[in-house]
Amino acid sequence: MLSCDICGETVTSEPDMKAHLLIVHMENEIICPFCKLSGVNYDEMCFHIETTHFEQNTLEGNFERINTVQYGTSDNKKDNTLQCGTEVNSSIHSGCASHPKNSAQSLIKDSTLKHEAFYSENLTESRKFLTSREKQSDLTEIKGSIYETTYSPPECPFCGKIEEHREDMETHVKTKHANLLEIPLEDCDQPLYDCPICGLICTNYHILQEHVDLHLEENSFQQAGMDRVQCSGDLQLAQQLQQEEDRKRSEESRREIEEFQKLQRQYGLDNSGGYKQQQLRNMEIEVNRGRMPPSEFHRRKADMMESLAIGIDDGKTKTSGIIEALHRYYQNAATDVRRVWLSSVVDHFHSSLGDKGWGCGYRNFQMLLSSLLQNDAYNDCLKGMSIPCIPKIQSMIEDAWKEGFDPQGASQLNNRLQGTKAWIGACEIYILLTSLRVKCHIVDFHKSTGPLGTHPCLFEWILNYYSSEGEVSSKVVCTSKPPIYLQHQGHSRTVIGIEEKRNRTLCLLILDPGCPSREMQKLLKQDVEASSLKQLRKSMGNLKHKQYQIVAVEGALSPVEKVARRQASQVFTAEKIP
Repeated sequence: MLSCDICGETVTSEPDMKAHLLIVHMENEIICPFCKLSGVNYDEMCFHIETTHFEQNTLEGNFERINTVQYGTSDNKKDNTLQCGTEVNSSIHSGCASHPKNSAQSLIKDSTLKHEAFYSENLTESRKFLTSREKQSDLTEIKGSIYETTYSPPECPFCGKIEEHREDMETHVKTKHANLLEIPLEDCDQPLYDCPICGLICTNYHILQEHVDLHLEENSFQQAGMDRVQCSGDLQLAQQLQQEEDRKRSEESRREIEEFQKLQRQYGLDNSGGYKQQQLRNMEIEVNRGRMPPSEFHRRKADMMESLAIGIDDGKTKTSGIIEALHRYYQNAATDVRRVWLSSVVDHFHSSLGDKGWGCGYRNFQMLLSSLLQNDAYNDCLKGMSIPCIPKIQSMIEDAWKEGFDPQGASQLNNRLQGTKAWIGACEIYILLTSLRVKCHIVDFHKSTGPLGTHPCLFEWILNYYSSEGEVSSKVVCTSKPPIYLQHQGHSRTVIGIEEKRNRTLCLLILDPGCPSREMQKLLKQDVEASSLKQLRKSMGNLKHKQYQIVAVEGALSPVEKVARRQASQVFTAEKIP
């Protein structure tokens, strides 16, 4: 944008500035060529010349011809004036537009600059007519005589210097004021400076420096804008990354909470009630589905409340006589078996509506305790005991914790089992038996020792356990060894024997608390089929869990030994094989 230093008008380009200076500050002001009168319109100027300078008849005629050339007729005066004035003053106005400060200073410095510009305009116009002499010979002749008479001597429009001839004035303007002209003379000694950015030619080093500074300021402004955009983009990216990180953390935290809650539900630590609440809830479901009449519901509820009150299992999930039935079977059948070792007498207990899904550890303890109660070697430590119900077993484990057994395990279960569905494992079975002065130990088979994830060391250990009483010649060996508590991830079972086939392979005999009584009753038939033993027999290929733990009973403890084992359980360790 260019600003006029005379009136402050703002225009967008150099041609517009030229037109503005011509029309507003030159064309609209008419000056008498004889007495310098100004400030009047065209008709008043004509009247002034005719009345005041009437004696100059010759000049009067010439003045009319000048008007014809400069202003045109009254019909097209404005159009011709603008065109002619623009052509005549192109070099001067270009200098003013390119260097508005110099132009304004020269215009303001002298009050007579306006009529000097008028002379310069007519001087340039005269030069223009002279150069086109071939085409306008008559006009050139008239203008030459008029300018020689009227406007001689010419005066410099920039510095006010007066020359005798117009050729000298033209040379003076081109040589002394070349920097104010739009295109300097080719033969001028003044050096030219090219802008290294846009290629603009400047005649003054300081002007070039200011011009380049403007480029640099513009580039700096653009760079600052780009930097702000880049900073804004970086900030947005950082915010997006932070939001993504927060979202991932929130999602991870949510998954951890869900997994923890799932584990709590899985291990019965979700405060959803214990054996009693689950038993009542499942019986109500059976009634609602029509599988249990209301009378049966109330009868079972009364039996359960009585059992819980005295702390003794009601025996409704028990199956007895299994060892005797297996002895008969191996004596009369199983021709592929070379020898079989059976534990002492044991009863099978399966899960009920009150402990389904979490009570396997408690049911296996009932199986193990049923064998110990029928073994005279444990009468002293288990004197007067009966098979306890599950809530009673939970209370017994809490009492063992209170005595000081396994404080670390107690803290993991919040020192509370009653009223929960918390799972128990080998450690809880060990401290419970030890608190009852039953001598036992835990053996940890923490990794596979055979091909395809099998555990041959586990089978060898159990074989040695049952065959340790000495060599016998009979096919069926009924030992006095109690059953073995077998624990693996998510479940526990009871080992009641082991058979050795004629090809020297081993197979465990296992009671599962998940097997219902109706299936166990099939083993009590006189003519037991081999298929009935399929649920008991577990070959090496059937036990491929990553880790196994067993609790093996070895006898009874004295009170002193019990205290020693309680102190040892402060830092609980298990025997590891291998």
